[in-house]
Amino acid sequence: MKLSLAHAPYIASKIGIDLANAPFVKLKKGLEPVIKKAQEVIEKDVKNERALEERVNELLEEKEDEIEFMQADVRQLFWMIKKKLAPEYGVILNTEERYSDLSHKILNELWEEDLVEYTVNENQVRGVIFRAIEGYMRSFEEIEDAVLEKISHYKRKLIPGTEEYDLIFERLYEEELRKRGMM
Repeated sequence: MKLSLAHAPYIASKIGIDLANAPFVKLKKGLEPVIKKAQEVIEKDVKNERALEERVNELLEEKEDEIEFMQADVRQLFWMIKKKLAPEYGVILNTEERYSDLSHKILNELWEEDLVEYTVNENQVRGVIFRAIEGYMRSFEEIEDAVLEKISHYKRKLIPGTEEYDLIFERLYEEELRKRGMM
């Protein structure tokens, strides 16, 4: 599953909560600044990937006639070009490596902003951040399914894509996150 801007606040919240619950980490200025800083780092990473994908799409559009003539697989070309340009945009495509890199960046930012202190090796703290990201991403589909199930039992039929549907979905999603201790 791909990181998205919509997930950034929830992942950041889980990181903040997990750090707050770690016995070897002290949040020097409280939970909110930690969540805010983690969200900024995640959003920057997601925006870098978005910029990369936009560039890949531009390149594919420029060569559209040739691609059509050669009957090439556009999806395969997309991934090949994305893989080639990823280092240029600072995007790591391997999921585990990406979460590890994000963990490093988040911890560095938290340390530089004097938001945390810890009494253990920094690898243990990065591990907390890594597991928070990984845990959220693993349970995302499960949480979404639970929310969709709840919506399906509403007496009134909600239409996906409407403002009312989106508001109810978001409220139920956050409720489900709270139940699981992720928010």
